[in-house]
Order: sequence, then structure tokens, then C-alpha cells
Amino acid sequence: MRSYETFSIDGGRPIKAWVRGVPLEDEAKQQLFNVSRLPFIHRWVAAMPDVHWGIGATVGSVIPTSGAIIPAAVGVDIGCGMMAVQTTLTAGDLPDNLRGLRTAIEKAVPHGRTNHGGRGDRGAWGTLPQRAAQRWATLQAGYEKIVAAHRKLDRGNAANHLGTLGTGNHFIEVCLDERDAVWFMLHSGSRGVGNRIGSYFIALARQDMERHWKNLPDRDLAYFTEGSEHFDEYVEAVAWAQRFASENRAVMMENVIEAARSTPGIRPFSADVKAVNCHHNYVAREHHYGKDVFVTRKGAVRAGLGELGIIPGSMGARSYIVRGKGNPESFESCSHGAGRAMSRNEARKRFTLEDHAAATVGVECRVDVDVIDETPAAYKSIEAVMAAQSDLVDVVHTLRQVVCVKG
Repeated sequence: MRSYETFSIDGGRPIKAWVRGVPLEDEAKQQLFNVSRLPFIHRWVAAMPDVHWGIGATVGSVIPTSGAIIPAAVGVDIGCGMMAVQTTLTAGDLPDNLRGLRTAIEKAVPHGRTNHGGRGDRGAWGTLPQRAAQRWATLQAGYEKIVAAHRKLDRGNAANHLGTLGTGNHFIEVCLDERDAVWFMLHSGSRGVGNRIGSYFIALARQDMERHWKNLPDRDLAYFTEGSEHFDEYVEAVAWAQRFASENRAVMMENVIEAARSTPGIRPFSADVKAVNCHHNYVAREHHYGKDVFVTRKGAVRAGLGELGIIPGSMGARSYIVRGKGNPESFESCSHGAGRAMSRNEARKRFTLEDHAAATVGVECRVDVDVIDETPAAYKSIEAVMAAQSDLVDVVHTLRQVVCVKG
């Protein structure tokens, strides 16, 4: 028996949705239908078990397109993704009180946002440290080429966000696997510069398509066609932002490792046993069902045969290191996490600090009003999500967090 549900709408391509045992909200289903009606969809749209409403396209969708890209489907957190490393430490090597480790990580990695992201923002570097400066040197020429063509994009917070966490659902965690090995794991993307690139090209796509709104099911699905004025520029800019995101995670991870090494009570260790660095908001050129296409994964991870990926749960829930099965029907993809069960505003109204504290017992983390929208009950069950995609990935490691740093 097939493990996905199939939906269809007149005038649209089919939707294959791995949602058995997990909720699919009506608004998200309608967004999937909207995307399926676009004229350049290749074969079908795939929906992952963490699928939920997004801007234009659902989060948790895989959109293969021929000769066109939808900037809003890629989104504004371009290249957002995960990185995890396994260390030679075990649970017994960690201090009984983990507050010092959490504090060391918070000092090593700028996180959060103050002053509306302006001067003195605590989530950015004041003076760019050497490690970030060296990584920026490999990115600078590409950035300068992009802003030379689009001057509005050059508004600061590019280099000084390299190696910083951000806000929202971005996090850094210390985890233990099924054998009590210690892992470091983090979630972040291309930060302010990626947001500017995404927002700018989304607006350009809308502007280019002003005469064609009547043919679009949603104005947020405005697209660039191959050969059009801004198509190649967008492809170049989004590829650069994805590189920035990957380097951003790498710089943060190096700083997290150094912070742990400087924490009293933790013995010397190495952290190169296993490393995974993967996007889950991005577009890539791939070959599927006999054709070269663009695959946009909006909240989805590539799960090619044998490829490692990361599927995090929420604060207080399990996370998974997975190995892809290369399932062609999902365009070799899997979910990127548990997926939100409700909006952030609803979570703030529904849950109390006491609820959040109870849900994160045993995790050294923040318990304050600014993280209520990230409480575990605001998300779908990660266990149900994993069960729904058993034909997409195999679980390699199961992680439980003991420290969580939120932006």
C-alpha cells in the first residue's frame, strides 16, 4: 500500500502528500492546489508530513518546476537549514549543572535581535572576528557583484551577520543520542542579507507579473520564467545566499565547539566524528523523471539515496539524523521538522509559562514569555511525522536535547 495520499483539482497537477496520521489544515491544502495549477509544474507537487500554511506556498512542500522559479516559494530565509556534529564526549562527560555550558554558547554566538536590527544589535557582530572575516572573504566578491546590479540590497548586516543565529525558531542545542554520545546541533540560515535578497526579488517578480494577476491563483506565486529579465540574476543571488547560509552555520558550529571546550568541567574532545550541513529552504537544479528541473524545497530536506539529513523536533522533543532512501515520488525529499500545529499568536494566547516549563523539563533553556510561541505543544508530533515518512528516510540517530539556546 502506498504511504501517501493523492489529491487533485481541475486544471492542476496531482499532489502527493505524506500526511497519514498527521493533520493537514484546509488552508495549507488550498495552497497546495494553488501551486499545482501553475503551468510549469513538473509531474506533481509533493507535500511532506510537516506541511502547514506559509506565504504563497506551504511550508513542507517540494515544488518541481520546468523553466520557472517562484521566489516566494523559496522564501526570505534563503538557505535556512541545519548542521549537526557528533563529538567524542558522552553524557557522563558533561557537568551536572549545564547552565555554564549554555551561557558559554550564548556568549560565543550572537543571537536574538535588538534596536530593530540597527546599530548595536545584539544579534550581530560589533567587530567582525577573524573566523567570520576569513569566511566572508570567500563570499565578498559574489556579494559585490549582486549589489552592483541591485544597489538597494546593500544596506549593511551582511558580513556582520556571518556566524550569528537570528530569532524565531532558530536554535543551538546540545543533544544526546541513543548511546548517550554528545552532539551539537543548530538551525539558522542566511540572516538579514538573505531576507533582503528574498524580499527584493519577490517584489520584482510581482512587479514583472502585474499584467498577469488574473492568471495567478495567489499573487505570492509570482514567478520568473527562464530567459526573462531577472531570472538569471535571481538564480545567481539565491545561490549566493545559500552559500552564505551554509558558511553561517559552519562558523557558528566552530564557535559552539570552542565554547564547549572552554567550559569548566568538560574534558578535551574532538567533534569531527560525523557532520551534516543541509538546507531546507532552497532551490536547486536536479534531474527527475527524465527532465532537468528546478526543485524548490520550502521546508523540506533533500533525501537522496544514502544522503544524511537532519529532522529536528521542537524544544523538548526528539530530533533525528536520517539517511535518505532516494524515493523518486517525493523527488528525493523528506520533512524538515515537526511543523507548526498553530500560529505563533495562537500559541502565545493558549500556553502559559507553566505549560512551557513542564514541557521542557530536563532541558537547560529559556523559560520566558518571548519563547512561548516555540513551546513543544505549538508543533505537530515529531513521532507522527516520522511515522508518516518511513518510506522516505531511515533513522540513523535519535537525539534528545539537554541544552537549548534560542534567538
